[in-house]
Amino acid sequence: MSSEASRPVGNWLLDALSSDGYERLAESLETVPFLVGEVIYESGAQMENVFFPTTSHVSLLYTMINGATAEMGMVGNEGVVGISLFMGGDTTPNRAVVQGAGDALKLQAATLRAEFSRGSEFQHLLLRYTQALITQISQTAVCNRLHSVEQRLCRWLLMTRDRTQSDELQMTHEFISNMLGVRREGVTHAAHGLQQRALISYVRGHIQILDRKGLENCVCECYAVVKGENDRLLSLGDRRRAPRRIGTDRRSSDEGTDQSWSSIPNSP
Repeated sequence: MSSEASRPVGNWLLDALSSDGYERLAESLETVPFLVGEVIYESGAQMENVFFPTTSHVSLLYTMINGATAEMGMVGNEGVVGISLFMGGDTTPNRAVVQGAGDALKLQAATLRAEFSRGSEFQHLLLRYTQALITQISQTAVCNRLHSVEQRLCRWLLMTRDRTQSDELQMTHEFISNMLGVRREGVTHAAHGLQQRALISYVRGHIQILDRKGLENCVCECYAVVKGENDRLLSLGDRRRAPRRIGTDRRSSDEGTDQSWSSIPNSP
């Protein structure tokens, strides 16, 4: 297939490649639909593919022995899920779970490693993204230790909104509590406070962001740190791309998809 006919694809890493760089990958990319809650990788399981989200977004979770979970990071169409495969590993200690339904582009590990080993622009882009993801994971650890549940909820809502490009979020308080690693009651109390200030509204399973600026005024510094590094390392700024489908597998992406196609995350 012609690489130019398929571009832009809606993932920053792939859209940032030159024509030659993209051409070497284009025939190996396959569009796969993700449903909310779908597990992409289990902790410790063998990894055979990486995924470049285009209209979906994915949570990287750490699960304790007792079953408790907390989100380490979030990947949208600015990045890639499966960095272990080009960082020298075949498995990952975290669990990757779809947080927002949509599509991703699948690439086999062998193809990824072959292109990465060329020392090409693809390698450079992946390493820049990895640095941005490490910043996000590190800042999340600091945030979970030092900041209030309300501040952490504001950060999480803003990060999710950046990746969905929608003020309408389909998720329960229980789901958010698992992401933040706190009790459900804590999320309910924090969400109630935000709703009283007309920053959000919520009913069961549905949250609407009413005042983004208000959330930014309530959030801790962690949101700006992570977003600033993304903008600096990935030059996300005003890069807006409408995703196009490349080639789908046999599953239908219509079922369970309640997110509109998102564009490259932009500055608030």
